[in-house]
Amino acid sequence: MTTNAASIADVKRPSLKGVRRFAWCVLVYNVGVILWGGIVRATGSGAGCGEHWPLCNGTVIQHSVKIATLIELTHRVTSGIALVAMLALLAWTFAVTAKRHFARATVVAATVLTFNEALLGALLVLLGKVAHDQSASRAVYLSLHLANTLLLLAALALTAHFLSRRSGFMRGSVDFHSVGIALAGLLATLFVGVSGSLAALGDTLFPATSLRSALAEDFSSRSEWLIRIRWLHPTMAVLAGVFICWLVFRSAWQGRNRKMAIGVVALLASQYLLGLADLTLLAPTWIQIVHLLGADVLWLTLVVLSARVCAVPVGCRESPVCGADTAEIRTF
Repeated sequence: MTTNAASIADVKRPSLKGVRRFAWCVLVYNVGVILWGGIVRATGSGAGCGEHWPLCNGTVIQHSVKIATLIELTHRVTSGIALVAMLALLAWTFAVTAKRHFARATVVAATVLTFNEALLGALLVLLGKVAHDQSASRAVYLSLHLANTLLLLAALALTAHFLSRRSGFMRGSVDFHSVGIALAGLLATLFVGVSGSLAALGDTLFPATSLRSALAEDFSSRSEWLIRIRWLHPTMAVLAGVFICWLVFRSAWQGRNRKMAIGVVALLASQYLLGLADLTLLAPTWIQIVHLLGADVLWLTLVVLSARVCAVPVGCRESPVCGADTAEIRTF
């Protein structure tokens, strides 16, 4: 079957409107789960269920529930719902798409990363790498957890994106451009996210009493190691930001991607402002969560922009109104 015939055959399948909307909903829901996980970490509630998993304190029904237990239990329940939703998205995507549809590959990746997310979360609890644990191994597990989380969001975003395309959603129907540049930008953003999670952990475990003392502790040899590496996050954020701006203006400024490119730059600027507010206000929980939300939205926008720039439908590279834009795939 030729590429065009494969694309037509896919379009003739049942409407993707429902699964497309469900994919975006699953993505948004997972962002919510991640934000609640940030609340778990910021409030030190990771040990709210003790060293038990998946049960909370070894039981199903909780008695005399503490706030920390309620926060952690809510996170576990919402994570379980996310897993069920992911399996439903996997089944639905395979039911309504053709064999060569890109969404099939990305939804499988998202499913694997969802199970990996659950495994890493379970290890953090079972090994006691929660609450006030200050070990280096906790930082390692937290970094792996955050990297897996961002990759999961990326896979979900790509699934929803390819399900929403009018064209260029089948293998063999796209031309690939600037892939190396885009991957470098995404990798830089990933490292910024990981360093941010470590900085947030340091703020939670060793809260500062003033901005002056916080800055002094960053460069004091007597400070804990998590505090001494805190400067890496803003430094990497600035360097990655410069690279991302270059990537955006080089690869996505022209044609149909201009508005999204402007959005990426605007989100990046807002993250710098939130980071400055986080530092000035000594990292209160609410601003940590807003900062995390901004980071997730920036990451997702950059992932979708990269897909639009790198995976261009055949014959559409020079067209400012090509059919790769997000829209419902209509049946004939």
